Amino acid sequence: MAVEYLKRGKPEAERSEDDAKVRSIVEGTLKEIETRGDAAVRELSEKFDNYSPASFRLSASEIEALMSQVSPRDMEDIKFAQEQVRKFAEAQRASMLDIEVETMPGVILGHKNIPVQSVGCYVPGGKFPMVASAHMSVATASVAEVPRIIAATPPFKGAPNPAVIAAMHLGGAHEIYVLGGIQAVGAMALGTETIDPVHMLVGPGNAFVAEAKRQLFGRVGIDLFAGPTETMVIADETVDAEMCATDLLGQAEHGYNSPAVLVTNSRKLATETLEEIDRILKILPTADTASKSWEDYGEVILCDTYEEMLAVADDIASEHVQVMTDRDDWFLDNMTCYGALFLGARTNVANGDKVIGTNHTLPTKKAGRYTGGLWVGKFLKTHSYQKVLTDEAAAEIGAYCSRLCMLEGFVGHAEQANVRVRRYGGGNVPYGEAAE
Repeated sequence: MAVEYLKRGKPEAERSEDDAKVRSIVEGTLKEIETRGDAAVRELSEKFDNYSPASFRLSASEIEALMSQVSPRDMEDIKFAQEQVRKFAEAQRASMLDIEVETMPGVILGHKNIPVQSVGCYVPGGKFPMVASAHMSVATASVAEVPRIIAATPPFKGAPNPAVIAAMHLGGAHEIYVLGGIQAVGAMALGTETIDPVHMLVGPGNAFVAEAKRQLFGRVGIDLFAGPTETMVIADETVDAEMCATDLLGQAEHGYNSPAVLVTNSRKLATETLEEIDRILKILPTADTASKSWEDYGEVILCDTYEEMLAVADDIASEHVQVMTDRDDWFLDNMTCYGALFLGARTNVANGDKVIGTNHTLPTKKAGRYTGGLWVGKFLKTHSYQKVLTDEAAAEIGAYCSRLCMLEGFVGHAEQANVRVRRYGGGNVPYGEAAE
């Protein structure tokens, strides 16, 4: 495979070192929250956000006052975006059916899709107020009919961000907290004197939030590991450098550690994109952030063939994959590891992030190899059940069960089956023997 890196990001060893530092900080912080509850949460909020209100939970009147600060146009846009997200989530929910089948005469098996009973939705917002994240988690949980949805977001410039709070409220949050970072996800998962713990945590966040979710997994469910944004552009000469550079930097502005990767089979496009990135970084208002991400995590990978491009893309398993080639549907048919695909030059990752209706909470750090992104199904648990309706079925399935239990040496298990054979089938199976 002739794969050439025209630009590389930080070596993997350095990235692992960064991860280890984050892991240690998160572990200590979660212990503090677990042992000291509200006091620890308040200290952390003061330290990191310089924010210490009488109550971190917003009252109904505070929510109303904040919403009144949102302009009519912004409110209309928020409602439009939520409508798109709800429409798609409702269609996805409708595809998930409860089932009940008779697998043999008198034996009924089924499953029910039951909502998780309480969810904590984290909405990032310290650096940029992530209004759209409220639609993705809160509104989607609402479509799934989760009975208790709580939402937390950090203060923005020292106060709750009105647009984010409006999106949370309109999305269907039952409790809204102005809390950020580890203290927010820790408090929602572990509970404090004033916050009842939830069964599940969802939503994207920075490296510290992603690591906190990882460490809390098992105590609570999580949607997925959704850390710093990643983007990949797969392109050939059907598009130009301006399009590629814009799509790469549009996501690199998220944070200082947001990988952005170009995979192409055109050396001309690759070199022109590198030049175009340098040009845009001189005029981009968020260049401080985007240039650091591009310097440390940006990559340009030159391949010989489309098959090589596909193999490289599946290996990287990027969160967002923008495909702009003469065979976009071929990539759709053949790619197996990614967060979400954005097919063709007419669409882009920002559409998915903000408005088009697909969910923007997506797997990062190669998690796309084993999970998709957040969707209405993540808020539903599929639980099975069984019924045996006739004596004949109880005796027949019981005899099979008895013999299979004895095969494994589970005498007590076998007797559970034997008692049914004796009672419903008229058989006489001595204790500790398999039914014939």
